[in-house]
Amino acid sequence: MRVLVTGGCGFIGSALVLHLVQDLGHEVLTVDGMTYAANPLSLAPLAQDRRHRLVEADICDAPRMRVLVSEFRPDAIMHLAAESHVDRSITSPGAFVRTNVVGTQAMLDAARAYWDGLPAAGKDAFRFLHVSTDEVYGSLGPEGFFTEESRYDPRSPYSASKAASDHLARAWGETYGLPVLVSNCSNNYGPRQFPEKLIPLMILNALAGKPLPVYGDGLNVRDWIHVEDHARALCAILERGRVGETYLVGSRSERANIQVVKALCAAFDRLRPEGGPHERLVTYVADRP
Repeated sequence: MRVLVTGGCGFIGSALVLHLVQDLGHEVLTVDGMTYAANPLSLAPLAQDRRHRLVEADICDAPRMRVLVSEFRPDAIMHLAAESHVDRSITSPGAFVRTNVVGTQAMLDAARAYWDGLPAAGKDAFRFLHVSTDEVYGSLGPEGFFTEESRYDPRSPYSASKAASDHLARAWGETYGLPVLVSNCSNNYGPRQFPEKLIPLMILNALAGKPLPVYGDGLNVRDWIHVEDHARALCAILERGRVGETYLVGSRSERANIQVVKALCAAFDRLRPEGGPHERLVTYVADRP
């Protein structure tokens, strides 16, 4: 297959691109705006691989997106490019609306223009996978988990912008017939994650002997999945998912934030006992708005 991946230099995107090329043998065009969270070194293993090409481009640049899609002629588009940090969305919501909403619309329009020109067989085979988050469903309680029937209940500018992008993707499927799939995944962890996220932040702070900041009482619950498992799930959805359907991706590994932090502290006590006990570094801070 020829797959165009947006946001492929990000955390989840890079895991997906590596899997597509190295494990599945697909040809991939990575499109990334190279914002602060992007790292081209994440794709260094593909530097000499002729099956991969990286283009620096802003997904909000609609004319550029149309050209890239029409020139590459993908069998599928996997749209991951997004602003994704809740704290940043609180201080700079406009950037999230621009990238997550306007950028998604630009990608859907580029995909539709290309798809409209395909022969019947190409139209039937083409897929647009919009990759989203389970944060569009709001806050997970102390028990249970989200399902595809969960009510949308975004609580931050980030999750609201992702909810809007989900609705756009489904609308382009319903209105124009574009073969759209939507996935919503829980918290990812693993290699190459930007250090503003919970687990890498705790690791780096613990290594440096710095405080481990935990919001509120630390009892906010999230489900955690390894990023490489998520990448494999996305490829399964692309290959076997039904057009128009939504797929939730998770591991049913719900943990309160403080449980995650204490587990990391226990690991550091084993691996770096000279700095322990590391739980002494846990610092409760005021919850974000």
